[in-house]
Formats: sequence, C-alpha cells, structure tokens
Amino acid sequence: MEGALFELVEAHVGAYVEWLRLVVESLGALVIAAGIVVVVIGLVRYMLGGGDGSFVPIRLAFARYLTLALELQLGADILSTSIAPTWDRIGKLAAIAVIRTALNYFLSKELKDERASEEPALRGRKTSGEGGQS
Repeated sequence: MEGALFELVEAHVGAYVEWLRLVVESLGALVIAAGIVVVVIGLVRYMLGGGDGSFVPIRLAFARYLTLALELQLGADILSTSIAPTWDRIGKLAAIAVIRTALNYFLSKELKDERASEEPALRGRKTSGEGGQS
C-alpha cells in the first residue's frame, strides 16, 4: 500500500515539474521574442536616424535578452534532469551551463569595455558644455 502511494505521489510530482518546465521554456522563448522586437525597433531607429553611430548598444541589448533566455532554459533543463536524470539530459545541461557562462563572461566584458569608452566621451561633453555656459 505504501509503495503504491509513493508511486502515485511521484507520478503527480513528475507531472507538475514537467508542466513547470514547459512554462519556464516558454518564458525563455518569449524573452527571445521580446529581444528580437527590441532589436528590430533599434535597427529601424538607427536607419531612420541616418545610420550614424554604432550597432553596439543594439547588439548588447539583444545579448542581455539572450542571456536571460539561456538562464531560463538552464532552469528548465535542471527541472527535467531532477525528475529523470539521464546521461543525455545531464550532457545537455552541462553544455547549456558552459554556453551561458561563456556568454555572460563575454557580455559583461563588452559592457565594461563599452562603459569605459563612453565615460571619456561623456566627460568631454560635460567639460565643453560647462565652458560654453561661463
């Protein structure tokens, strides 16, 4: 009797976790879709503005969305692996974790470099703006 109850509860928990995994994976897809919308709007503004400047802010904005989506996908894979761990799922989880970590590393490095290159430009504008007001 106790074994049957355990199996019943285990089956229900497994079903709930699979539904949760599906929701988290769907959220990841929605985040990517939102990132694509942001990129398209940014590109349209860029083109309408004459195409001056760089694509870096647009690219970095999209990278942030991709990073969040990868986090969600990793969470979904962790849920799947926790219910029925197979070597295939564990391998997929490891691959996603490596990709996410590498993407986060390079994204944060690029953001840091971008901020460092913008600060001197902002200081130059502030200095010339203050000189014009005197």
